[in-house]
Amino acid sequence: MPVQRLNHAVLYVRDVERSVAFYRDALDFRTLVQYPGAAFLQAAGSTNDHDLGLFAIGGDAKPSGAGRTTVGLYHLAWEVDTLGELKRIAERLTELGSLVGSSDHGTTKALYAHDPDGLEFEVSWLLPADLITPEDRAVRGALPLDLDREIERFGAETRGGVGVSIPVSS
Repeated sequence: MPVQRLNHAVLYVRDVERSVAFYRDALDFRTLVQYPGAAFLQAAGSTNDHDLGLFAIGGDAKPSGAGRTTVGLYHLAWEVDTLGELKRIAERLTELGSLVGSSDHGTTKALYAHDPDGLEFEVSWLLPADLITPEDRAVRGALPLDLDREIERFGAETRGGVGVSIPVSS
């Protein structure tokens, strides 16, 4: 059996309380269990035991050199169900000063942001399989994302990822 999906991610952070507050406020994660120096969070739409583990390593921790001076993880990507939800999150990340970019990858509409420790993450909406055109598939790299135009094209409440990351029968 091949791997089916990512169950959870674990991040080393400087301050667990600060990171818990950020992921709660930015992405609606809820705290399931928290200990001194550790927390386990669940995404609002998830049934996982936890989606994100956070472990404190202290305020003196240096920034990650991944991709600049060391190998390491570039970013995590979380998927949302609708473009309306992607727009709501874009607005919230902008309010928090965390949004650092957005891209149209043809079949994926993506936001990029940094958490309080500078760790990058992506929030994306995937075109449903039955709406993907040859032009969408032909996009190589990243184009500027016009979220309002994509909402006009696909609708704010169209469920993304169906037939791609979500089985058609779901």
